[in-house]
Amino acid sequence: MKRIFFVVAITFCTLRVAWAGGFLTNTNQNVHFLRNPARGASTGIDAAYTNPAGLAFLKGDGFFFSLNNQSAFQTRTITADFAPFAGFGGNSTKEFEGEASAWVIPNLQAAYKTGNWAFSANIGVTGGGGSLDFSSGLPSFESTLAIVPAFLKQMQPVFGGYSLESRLEGSSVTYGVQAGATYTIGKHFSTYVGVRYHYANNGYNGYLKNIQLGLGGNMLPAQTVIAPVIEQFPQYAGLALLVAEKNLDCKQSGAGIAPIIGLNYNWNKLNIGAKYEFKTNLDLKNKTIGNTTGLADFNDGVVTPYDIPALLTVGAQYDILPKLNVSVSYHHFFDSDAEMANDKQKFLNGGVNEYLAGVEYKINDLFLVSCGAQITRTSATDNYQSDLNFALNSYSFGLGGAISISKNIRLNLAYLFTNYENWTKKSDDYGKINSLTGGSLSKTAGTDIFGRTNQTFGIGLDFHF
Repeated sequence: MKRIFFVVAITFCTLRVAWAGGFLTNTNQNVHFLRNPARGASTGIDAAYTNPAGLAFLKGDGFFFSLNNQSAFQTRTITADFAPFAGFGGNSTKEFEGEASAWVIPNLQAAYKTGNWAFSANIGVTGGGGSLDFSSGLPSFESTLAIVPAFLKQMQPVFGGYSLESRLEGSSVTYGVQAGATYTIGKHFSTYVGVRYHYANNGYNGYLKNIQLGLGGNMLPAQTVIAPVIEQFPQYAGLALLVAEKNLDCKQSGAGIAPIIGLNYNWNKLNIGAKYEFKTNLDLKNKTIGNTTGLADFNDGVVTPYDIPALLTVGAQYDILPKLNVSVSYHHFFDSDAEMANDKQKFLNGGVNEYLAGVEYKINDLFLVSCGAQITRTSATDNYQSDLNFALNSYSFGLGGAISISKNIRLNLAYLFTNYENWTKKSDDYGKINSLTGGSLSKTAGTDIFGRTNQTFGIGLDFHF
């Protein structure tokens, strides 16, 4: 019976709220990205994150700053079909929805350029940044209870039906502080060397409570119904564990450091940039207030791997006209080489690939507009996907503009939305139900359809002196 606690507990442990980028990385570090995601060859102040070697080609010497805030809203939906679910509400198909919101996702980029040198910093939320609330729990939570009346009904028809209260709330945020130096070699080349410090802080709070089972047309406390069954059939003593109330209140934190290198080539109307961020070795340590899931993984002081994968970005930008430029970028996250909880990286066929393109047009000295798109292709397999930790292929489109308030101050406004492709996962042993009952249940087939929506609004201010 311990396996059922593993299903519930691992769901808690793998909660991740990511807004843009790979499984653990937010690439939307500036409002510039929202209105044109293809920033891999940027030579603006946002290059402090997207293309730090490109800071060598900032216009003029002095101090440059970009202060940004983004507000992001996400929904995750799991449409689950499992015959025993009919015992609570009469329908075998149920929809479980989680909502994540983050009104304030701040970011600051700064640079000081003097001659052949540029010194820069990026401070922001490099992973997560929001909270996710499944107010009705998850399929893997409810299925652990749904099988009990279905199992008992095979013994005696007087058994049937169940009810419960279930909920899971989680938060995930990784702060990043990056600093480095850019140096110009000749007229066309520049290099960058830097480092980023990551601090991750996650929290999980969930429960299954007020569990009742049907007996003779009445709903009674689960333990009351189970007790005489176990007394008559001691071999089913494990059923008491399945209907026991469960809760988890756990926080995790950890830190790690990774070096970053970059190259840039600038010639006439063309600029090409490249950046490589090394893997961040990071472990999370539990600080647990309560844990009745049955697993020691969530006990106070337990350490869980949470590596941030290496990232390679390349990009090119070309000025077709003095007022019009186009850009393309490519991102690859080496997720398969980053250690995850319970070795989930083994269920990835490589890493995440992103393909980006955008265009920017300067209307006049006061206004400019831009737009762009991103195609994301994950490497997740069926074995990787689960209630809360699922990765979907997607298409993103962003648009926005900028207003030059003065010669040295510019206001940026943008909106980006993402359309995700649903993932259908079928199982002949839904939630490992058959293995829990020794193959006694005949109807254990189930299906999960994972879906997601995401939209982000941003406002930022660029200035230099």
